Amino acid sequence: MKNLLLTASLLAAAILLAACTSPDPARPVDAFMAGIASHCGQAFEGRVLVDEPVEDGSPFAGKALVMHVRECGEGELKVPFHVGDDHSRTWVLTRTPAGLRLKHDHRHEDGSDDAVTMYGGDTASVGTGKRQEFPVDADSIATFEREGRNVSVTNTWAMEIEPGRRFLYELSRPGGRMFQVEFDLSRPLPLPLPPTPWGHPELAD
Repeated sequence: MKNLLLTASLLAAAILLAACTSPDPARPVDAFMAGIASHCGQAFEGRVLVDEPVEDGSPFAGKALVMHVRECGEGELKVPFHVGDDHSRTWVLTRTPAGLRLKHDHRHEDGSDDAVTMYGGDTASVGTGKRQEFPVDADSIATFEREGRNVSVTNTWAMEIEPGRRFLYELSRPGGRMFQVEFDLSRPLPLPLPPTPWGHPELAD
């Protein structure tokens, strides 16, 4: 009898744990991830909405800006952000027990890691199904300080998704820095899809 009760208790706990970790469209983070994943395999052209203060030599000026919802695994999305012929940037969104994590995977053309890579942060609030914000985390602050990029230690990144309409990527920090790039999700780019981002594997057909 005791064994039956123990088995029943363990089964109930397993069911409860699964319910807490399985995607639920009613939860903002899950709805947000599902909105992006609904465009898996598609690529979209974007444009810079805000870049303040304006900086000379911006890497985005006059370049074709393309996002590609390339990999949609269980609890993780990988979205390369192509800037002209620069294929070094990939946004990595990962579901965590507490919310969502954004990391910026930066590579060199030979596939090796950039000195500043895998930086980002975790959500500090539930956000909404449309918008999630990612304050800079401690590991990223350490990376920025090590590489002499102290200006970035107060960064907050954000993303917005309106499936079939728009996707927005944002970087802000105190002192007036604001960068936003918006992608038109109503017009997927025709084949061929963008090239493989640097350092990432080819996808099977």
